[in-house]
Amino acid sequence: MPADLEVKDAQLIFNSVWKELEAKYGRANLHFPKELILLGGAPGSGKGTNTNFIREVRDISERPVVVSELLNSPESEAIKARGGMVGDREVVSLVFRRLLEPGYQGGAILDGFPRTKVQVECLKMLYDRMNLLRREFADSPQLVHFKQPTFHIMVLFVDEAESVARQLSRGRKTIAHNEEVRESGIGNVWEERPTDFNEDLARDRYRVFKEKTYDALVSLKQLFHYHFINAQAPLEVVQENILRELEYQSSLELDPRTFHSLQAIPLASEIVSHARRELVTRLDEYEIEHTELFHKVVRFIEEQMMPIVVRHAISGHADINSEDPLWQEHEALAMLIDVFSERGYHASVDIWRHDVPEKINSDGEVVYHRKKVYRITVRFKGSEIRRGG
Repeated sequence: MPADLEVKDAQLIFNSVWKELEAKYGRANLHFPKELILLGGAPGSGKGTNTNFIREVRDISERPVVVSELLNSPESEAIKARGGMVGDREVVSLVFRRLLEPGYQGGAILDGFPRTKVQVECLKMLYDRMNLLRREFADSPQLVHFKQPTFHIMVLFVDEAESVARQLSRGRKTIAHNEEVRESGIGNVWEERPTDFNEDLARDRYRVFKEKTYDALVSLKQLFHYHFINAQAPLEVVQENILRELEYQSSLELDPRTFHSLQAIPLASEIVSHARRELVTRLDEYEIEHTELFHKVVRFIEEQMMPIVVRHAISGHADINSEDPLWQEHEALAMLIDVFSERGYHASVDIWRHDVPEKINSDGEVVYHRKKVYRITVRFKGSEIRRGG
């Protein structure tokens, strides 16, 4: 349907699409992804470049849903060639159907959706409907298929000058690549977008983004997890920012009941934030308050353990067994671990208990003696020299 004749009321569009989905799949089978990352941005902002990086960060196995690839009708191609966008109902229907494919259950990246205010409203309705389905099937075995939805809005932004420059640069690279493919017969021809070869069309495409898409994306800021990324920085900086924005946040992603059960256990990041300072404090306390025992531990490490550790300098891994009664002293093992930590090693201790036959009583009963063996593992960065082969 031509865009100028399409019904623009978001509620009508959503209800119509949803009715079709229920008729085709059945209400109980509307299993949308538990996590949606909506990747939007200005032309040339690097959506395609960063997609695989985002998939790796969020452990998403399926390739992204790229709206421009879904819309391959002649009408759609003509509109895209002019730098415009296709109709909302067609976009919403195609996107929702693709998201229902089984491979996207764990999570999905949407590249290029939403792009209009109508699509934004349909996205909000999808989120509400997913929560409604979750409540509806709360007491059903099917609840496992209706996860707490998490929507991320990620906007990659570049200014107009940078966008136009990147689009035209992409056009030049495309021409060079395609000429090489045609001459050599090796490789695949890249898509030649009209907007990549004409500065006016490139500027028009950017203006479409600013005037229609950008405001729509910003309107989601108050509802979903919104991430604004300055994409004009070098790629490694952009990806560092993406990683920081998408770090796992259990309070946002776990079911509230699950989060409540786990929240008493501190995060690893909380433990390590002051670990060095606390280590120094403990070592000083050992020296001042437990001087004799501390010196015994240090001397044992120096005389009994380090010769063995040094022999494992290439592998960076030494296992040392000890039956020394020193380790029965309270705090001794903690001191050992802290001393190694301060010197840049990672030490752990496992206590093995063995029952050793000692004698046989007159009635024939075997009397055992329990022996403790302290298995101390020391790990560190091994030598970089060649290990053969």
